[in-house]
Amino acid sequence: MHLTIVTRNLNKLMDMKSMKLLDHYAQFNPSPLSIKQFMEFGKTATEAESFSFLSKEIPVRLSNIMKEINLLPANLLQMPSILILQDWYAKSFRDLSIFESRKPTPDTLEEFCTTLKTVQTRHTNVVQTMAQGVLELKESHTVDNQTDMAIQYFLDRFYMSRISIRMLMHQHVLLFEQDADKNTRRIGIIDPACKVRSVIMEAFTNAAFLCEEYYNCAPDIQVKGQLKIVNEKGKKVPLSLAYPPPHLYHIMFELFKNSMRATVESHDLSELPPIEVLVAKGEHDVSIRISDQGGGIPRHITDHLFHYLFSTAPRPSMTPNKAPLAGYGYGLPLSRLYARYFHGDLILNSYDGYGTDAVVYMKTQTQEANELLPIFNKTSTKQYKSAVPTADWTDPSFCVNRGPNPRGNGRNRNSSEEMSSTSHDSAANA
Repeated sequence: MHLTIVTRNLNKLMDMKSMKLLDHYAQFNPSPLSIKQFMEFGKTATEAESFSFLSKEIPVRLSNIMKEINLLPANLLQMPSILILQDWYAKSFRDLSIFESRKPTPDTLEEFCTTLKTVQTRHTNVVQTMAQGVLELKESHTVDNQTDMAIQYFLDRFYMSRISIRMLMHQHVLLFEQDADKNTRRIGIIDPACKVRSVIMEAFTNAAFLCEEYYNCAPDIQVKGQLKIVNEKGKKVPLSLAYPPPHLYHIMFELFKNSMRATVESHDLSELPPIEVLVAKGEHDVSIRISDQGGGIPRHITDHLFHYLFSTAPRPSMTPNKAPLAGYGYGLPLSRLYARYFHGDLILNSYDGYGTDAVVYMKTQTQEANELLPIFNKTSTKQYKSAVPTADWTDPSFCVNRGPNPRGNGRNRNSSEEMSSTSHDSAANA
């Protein structure tokens, strides 16, 4: 029954030629890039070279996750929001797969850039739409533990895939669109000298504004640690690293919102303790610790904090009149994915009755900051059928800092692994 529904859904959304192309691209692993490769490629590659790589790589990443969507429980696949989402992905796959056989003429390059923008716009509300689909299932069906575990496993992989595809598209558009800013120091979305304290303060200021809207007050901030470092010339400069500032901002903004809400709700408004931030940079990691005195979280609840749709705040409307401070249950799990995307991490240490520490890790060395990508294959397929899932990168106990798993260069057919994290030197030169 499940396969029948899946096939029927895809046949409605895609013609036979597109279905064959989907099967073809799904045979291949995505080719992860490091921040170093992204920057080198952005400095030296031509638009035609970027087109040549992306016209193959984006369909591979789309097909991998589209195949995985079809492993979801049949009831979930029939939810209205999931049908809408599948339609978006089918359209985007069709729109992009036509370019692989085309030559990089000026007209084709312009059309490709326009198509990338169209896909970006189409997928703007993917996070909310998938969340709505899961809510529709939970409101209309009984969801057993095995189904819930399969959904949680999938959502980590689905959203990580989305982060990676948007990264590729943003890079190309920012570098090669007709009115691209050629005078910026940024290389696409990546800032080679992303000032950590500046991003922290921007995120704090915006979170404090939101907190004041809800509570008429917000805690202060104290930032300490290695805020300045000595550069190669012996001068003290603000601590920085090569990183996409929007990713770091997303993580910081979510963590500050959580800390502010907990602090305000557990203290007299006239005596709010500050939120303390510690910044450190070592040989391998840049670390940011956010410490609050918001009363902490009991251990039996901390186990669920990275569980999608779990929140300690009441759930707001899916279409709110103003930005909610908390309640959707997506802030922490998505923030952890942004941290893990380039082989960093996000961990929580909570002290029930006192407060919580959230620690964000980012790779110092650009060559170690490799994309962490889900792969569709037999191993990942088993996760949706097993009552007790095996440990993999979506498991909180998995340590992404162990480093990449060596893999051969070039585009490989799917192996038995379900995670791809090793940069292919050939990927940036394809």
